[in-house]
Amino acid sequence: MAGQITADDSRAMLVAYRHDAHKLLGEPHTAASESIAGVDINQKVPLHADRDAAALSRPAGKPDFTIDGYRRPYRLSLLNPQSRRAATDQGRQTTQAAIKRLLTHDNPVEMHRAWLTSDIVSRYNESVYYPYTTLKYHTLLVAALLNNYCAGHDFADLRLVVDTPRAIVPHRTIYAGDRFTLHIDADPDDRPATRLGATPWRSWAAVWARLSEHPLDTDSARRDMVLDANLRRIGAWSTALQYLDAFENTTIGEEG
Repeated sequence: MAGQITADDSRAMLVAYRHDAHKLLGEPHTAASESIAGVDINQKVPLHADRDAAALSRPAGKPDFTIDGYRRPYRLSLLNPQSRRAATDQGRQTTQAAIKRLLTHDNPVEMHRAWLTSDIVSRYNESVYYPYTTLKYHTLLVAALLNNYCAGHDFADLRLVVDTPRAIVPHRTIYAGDRFTLHIDADPDDRPATRLGATPWRSWAAVWARLSEHPLDTDSARRDMVLDANLRRIGAWSTALQYLDAFENTTIGEEG
């Protein structure tokens, strides 16, 4: 969906990073606060970027709880399945001051980097119905789609692009690791890439498998073989990105 707001519309990008603030604040969507520390939050994201990002990680139709008896907003770990109480305890450690700092950046590029490097938002799921999803990567996907839509690109134009470490594309980088980064763009500029598809759906595994060149050493590194095999089994984008993040930054056996 090509946009009618400009690519440098700072306010629109800030809306993207703040649109799900109610989940961090423990508020229902229907009674979400309109501001925090003098900045607007919980506003509707333009150009259907939130809807499309949601479709990348959640099935269409009326949601239903997928984990019996679990209704918390805190993410469950796919890498190292933890008790529901442990996930809740970790989530409750998040302070209101830390949330406020995250949401009140007035520079959208700084806001992007804050979300990209935040561990706090990894503690929350994207939807209580799908507790293995993650608010962190849902929000980064929303921002990446919105920024591309603002630039006039349609979803069908977009590609997942593999880039070098520390190569951060403002708003479009959705994962930043020590070995590589990933961003969404219409122009891969000769970097390894593949199209996202015609429409947004839970296509992570298919997209990852189609990459023209993989950033993992699946020929000789057993750990990379395991990571790659599991990434080819996960459909939800935010779940897969969180799994990649945790796997790359966690010693197996530790919490992720």
